[in-house]
Amino acid sequence: MNGVRPARGSDGGSALIEFTLLATVLMVPFVYAVLCVFEVQRAAYALTAASREAGRAFVTAPDGVRADERARGAADLVLADHGVPSSTGVRIECSETPCLSPGARVTVVLTTSVRLPFVPAWGDGRAATVPVRARHTEVVDGFREARP
Repeated sequence: MNGVRPARGSDGGSALIEFTLLATVLMVPFVYAVLCVFEVQRAAYALTAASREAGRAFVTAPDGVRADERARGAADLVLADHGVPSSTGVRIECSETPCLSPGARVTVVLTTSVRLPFVPAWGDGRAATVPVRARHTEVVDGFREARP
């Protein structure tokens, strides 16, 4: 009976170790990149929805003073629903003066910075962030009364 003997120094059992090492080296950065993309995309969706709602709230307001308050309130509400801090910058631009003139274009621009997950603050105390911006334009109804 001449059986086959494994050669000395065989590779028996090393495939599991190689797979574990390669899976760790390749999957950890991939999962981290996916987490970062999800955070930025969540903020982008939130800003898009918030700018749209802020524009709608602005152009349907009864007057210019309440329009600004309504737009900022609508933006804060939508951002809170999406879990984005309300410290987002809100800028409202009007094509005409007063802003609520019939046919005027009102543009709402929201900006924020998304902090990357699991990244500590650097030497100057700032964390790594990705800037995100959304812009939405609404037209004031052409048949409404012009109000300041």
